[in-house]
Amino acid sequence: MKNYKTSRELKYDTKKLLKGRWKDAILLNFIPTVILIVITLVFATFIIALVLYSDTGFGRWVNSSMMPDDGNGTSNVGSAMLSTLFTVGISFTFLDWFRNPSMKIHPIKDGLQVFSKKYFLRVLLIYVISTIFITLWSLLFIIPGLIKSYAYSQAYLIYKDRSKQLPNEKNASLDCITESKNLMKGHKWRLFVLDLSFIGWGILSVLSLGIGLIWLLPYQNATKVAFYEDLIKNN
Repeated sequence: MKNYKTSRELKYDTKKLLKGRWKDAILLNFIPTVILIVITLVFATFIIALVLYSDTGFGRWVNSSMMPDDGNGTSNVGSAMLSTLFTVGISFTFLDWFRNPSMKIHPIKDGLQVFSKKYFLRVLLIYVISTIFITLWSLLFIIPGLIKSYAYSQAYLIYKDRSKQLPNEKNASLDCITESKNLMKGHKWRLFVLDLSFIGWGILSVLSLGIGLIWLLPYQNATKVAFYEDLIKNN
């Protein structure tokens, strides 16, 4: 008999895992976040430099040849992709952590593991393919796109498990997306409710000028991995 856990139970499992080890969880999330901020600032500085020199011949050439579209749009797409890749690397670590609670955490190595040869290409393809699908569904209306984003949400963790269980086989990104869609049948609402349960934490984070995010991000990321673990144990 299947017995899926409630949001409260999933959060309890997460707090139990992190008890006495919040420092590891915070560093695991904090370091990739800092790297993302630095990359974003560097890119933004590059954009500003192009604008400042746009009146020169060189500036006009760079703008026309390298940035035919809106610079903000390019920056947003790049930031979204990098943010997803960092989050996936963190989620991979939490998945290993749940399965081996005593494991030692190496914040930089573990948090950036998605950029390794083993994971990077397939994870990037999952991101690109799922983003295209979600965008196409969103053209119909926002709701279908949102539903599909939840349907495809487990694809990354599925790929990690597949790559470990079948190390000598090529695990197609599209197959992981399809498996996620099947796994999430009847559970998209559960994950949506779990996301809603963090709204209070989000408000507190805003009121604390973002300081609360230091605890919220690892708590939220780990709880979503607990959700995946609950799904596969019941299937």
